[in-house]
Amino acid sequence: MKKFVWFVLTLALVLSACAAPAAEEASAAEAPAATEAPAEAPAATEAPAATEAPMAEPFRVAVVMPSATTDLAFGQSMYDALVRVQEEMGAENFEFVYSEGMFVVDDAAAAIRDYATQGFDLVIAHGSQYGSSLQEIAPDFPETSFAWGTTVDTFGEPNIFAYEALSQEGGYVNGVLAAKLSASKVIGVVGPIETGDAKLYVDGFKAGVAATDPAIQVNVNYIGSFSDVALASEAATTHIAAGADVLTGSAQMVVGAIGKAEEANALWFGTQSNQASLAPSIVVASQVYHWEVMLTEMIGLIEEGTLGGQSFSANLANGGQVIEFNDGYALPEDAKALADETIKGIVDGTITITLP
Repeated sequence: MKKFVWFVLTLALVLSACAAPAAEEASAAEAPAATEAPAEAPAATEAPAATEAPMAEPFRVAVVMPSATTDLAFGQSMYDALVRVQEEMGAENFEFVYSEGMFVVDDAAAAIRDYATQGFDLVIAHGSQYGSSLQEIAPDFPETSFAWGTTVDTFGEPNIFAYEALSQEGGYVNGVLAAKLSASKVIGVVGPIETGDAKLYVDGFKAGVAATDPAIQVNVNYIGSFSDVALASEAATTHIAAGADVLTGSAQMVVGAIGKAEEANALWFGTQSNQASLAPSIVVASQVYHWEVMLTEMIGLIEEGTLGGQSFSANLANGGQVIEFNDGYALPEDAKALADETIKGIVDGTITITLP
């Protein structure tokens, strides 16, 4: 009996020992299932993608100007240019603010300083009367870019840009076309103050008339003001009374002169901004300043670290000046062809404009 019990116990131990390897193999076989979790690891590592880089700050410009953004002249030319830049860059990348009607230089200087204090990337003093103020303010804000015009003088300051319009070019084209269209052979010019781009325009206009028909009489009247609409109206009335059937002029005060030209059915040639909307039946063409050509270049330089020290010129070749014809005026084909030939000649250098 004892031998039988011992045999049973011995057999059980043998069978138990033989079964152990089978249990270990089962655990090993199931191990891959337990280690499948790493296949889901990429989901856990996607967190960095959710951390987006901060959005770049928009480029910010502030402008101070002596007249209104709707003056159809000098002020509007800059406002329209800034709108074009914003359309090109996107409102999320470009912002601008402005102070208009800053006739008083001290008030303009205060606005320029305030904008610089607010950290604008570029502060534009859009008027040659602001030069001395800018020369004083710019050194106090070495990390801010400033620009002013129309001029080429940066005062040697590394954070001042300057810009000008070679308005004698568009003036010349307008003069050629005016001479072609004048029947009375008398043309009147209403000028503001004999300086800057206004004088260049008038001189270029006279040169264009003389090159086309030296027999035409060009009467010029500088009224001594950029903004006096009443004086501009009086000057236009005087020119018309003297037989002028074509008129032109520069600065925001010309709205008065255009009104008188329209009453007399005299033709008008504009500059700085497109003035066709003021009198669609008599405005033939306008030389329009496209400051965005210069502004875009300035912005690029500033973003690269050059804050100033350079000057820019708007002309027919670089698109900073454009002759915009009024679709509402029936310009004869031969006159339009002459204007186009004149523009081409100025751009390619075959026409030289000689100023007094």
